[in-house]
Order: sequence, then structure tokens, then C-alpha cells
Amino acid sequence: MAATNLNHVSVSAKDLEESARFYGELFGMERIPTPNFGFPVVWMRVGDLQVHLFQRDVEAPVYHHLALTVDDPNTVYRKARELGVLDSRTNGHHLRELPDGAMQLYLRDPSGNLVEVDYPDVTHLAPDVRADLQRLGDLYPQDEVNRKATLFLALREEQPATA
Repeated sequence: MAATNLNHVSVSAKDLEESARFYGELFGMERIPTPNFGFPVVWMRVGDLQVHLFQRDVEAPVYHHLALTVDDPNTVYRKARELGVLDSRTNGHHLRELPDGAMQLYLRDPSGNLVEVDYPDVTHLAPDVRADLQRLGDLYPQDEVNRKATLFLALREEQPATA
């Protein structure tokens, strides 16, 4: 027996409405019908998956995070910067280029949850965004195996093999 897909991620929210607005405005998530669990919960759709926001009095873990792929990294970066939610403390910098050329952007939601924003190709970033980019390979040595790593497995599998 094997898992076939990721269905949802649950995220704590100190203020459910504030968090729902944040995910709706920054990532275009939409509220969907939610069962009554006896405590405040909001389900939000992101593509074919869901983010479940639940209101509980718990602190957000420092390094645990959810990661979202976006179709417009420039707009998300600028909006996150405008909102003052970029997170440089946790991983040393908020915007990174991975060895395969993908982008990772780190930010914190209103409840302090770490959110990673991913995009497959830094060459599509606007000049002002690219100017803030830090290359992971400049910080830490990347061996042959490290350079084969990718967040975007489907894109890697679509690429034709080179001779």
C-alpha cells in the first residue's frame, strides 16, 4: 500500500479570518465548504489540494513549513515585501536560488507559520527580484548529487535525456 498524493496541509491560525484573508490575497486561495469540527476551521483550495486553517492557541514551529508553487513569483515577492512578511532569520536569507535554478522565497503568515514559495526558474524573475537572490551554491558546497536535486520532479521527468 502506498500514498498516491498529498491531500492537504493543516496550519494553525491565531486569528482565523486574518489568516484566511492572507492566504486568499497573497496566493489566490479560495474558501471551500468546511465541516464543523467543534472548533474554528477554514478549508481553502489551492489547485487540486487544500490548506486547512485551524484556530488553536499554539505557537508556530520555527522550521516546519508548507511550500506553495506560484505562477507569478515577482508579484508574490513584491506583495510579501510590502506586507513586511519576508523571513530572513530562519534560513539566513529570504530568497534563494537552488542548484537546479529554482527559486525559494521564505515568509511568515500572520500567525508566524513559515511559508516557502517556490518557482521552477529564476531566469523568469524580474531584475529587482533577482537582485535580492542568494545562490545556495555560493553558501554551501554542492556535490554532483546535490546538483541533481529538484523541487519540481514533474519538470525534471519531462526533460528529454541528453546524449
